[in-house]
Amino acid sequence: MPNLFGKRIRLRAAEREDLPTFMPWLNDPEVTENLLIFTPMSLYEEERWYEKMMSGPIAEHVLVIESKNPDTPTGYQPIGTCSFMSFQQRHLSAEIGIMIGEKSYWDQGYGTETMQLLIDYGFGTLNLHRIWLQVYAKNKRGIRTYEKAGFQYEGKFRDGHYQHGRYYDVHLMSVLRDEWKEHFPTETSLSFIEKEK
Repeated sequence: MPNLFGKRIRLRAAEREDLPTFMPWLNDPEVTENLLIFTPMSLYEEERWYEKMMSGPIAEHVLVIESKNPDTPTGYQPIGTCSFMSFQQRHLSAEIGIMIGEKSYWDQGYGTETMQLLIDYGFGTLNLHRIWLQVYAKNKRGIRTYEKAGFQYEGKFRDGHYQHGRYYDVHLMSVLRDEWKEHFPTETSLSFIEKEK
């Protein structure tokens, strides 16, 4: 998968060397509060996850979200991850997921820009018809981000997940190719995929 460049971010393929960067995020309860991760993860477990991911479809490989940072050797700083999952070739459908691990980047629009880049790649390059996701009903920040990216509410799994001693509803949201074109006209959506300067 090619690198995707936005106004403030770059999405690139995850490498084994990135795993130590992911560790603090995946073991921070505040970061994982709204993810489907219930237990702390060791580096060994993360390496096993990485090997399994690399043996799967390329379209489902995890991408690193990087913010522009001129003070780093590469000019970018990792701030999170994103990916397509549950890819269904027959239906041209895939689930999408995102994690902004660096909390100092929360509530600044990085999640929305990431989603827009990834969705544009999904519809424009992978030729998907439908992109969907699951989100806790209590995750108001996430729901706002997904709505800004064009997702619509489809329904909910009542008491779909158990966490912290209680059950939570899980919302199902999706966006279709035609809706994406209407929500973000071609000249707007494609501006999120740029050549690196």
